[in-house]
Amino acid sequence: MTTAEDMIESGRSARLRPAGSTLKPAQHPAGPFEAAAAKPSARDALVTGLLVIYPAFAAVAAIIAGLFLAGAGSV
Repeated sequence: MTTAEDMIESGRSARLRPAGSTLKPAQHPAGPFEAAAAKPSARDALVTGLLVIYPAFAAVAAIIAGLFLAGAGSV
């Protein structure tokens, strides 16, 4: 592997790209997964809805339980 010190000692300089040049597009998608081209189904909508609604209900239930345990439920 060439290090910066090796380049300085050998007198070689770094080669830079011209400012107007473009990069070649990638031949394959980045990462280990490919994007699926499937249409969203009703199951996807249900799971997404549950992921959004469940934490909201859990937060309200935790607040109500906290008020009940603190004695504020008798007001």
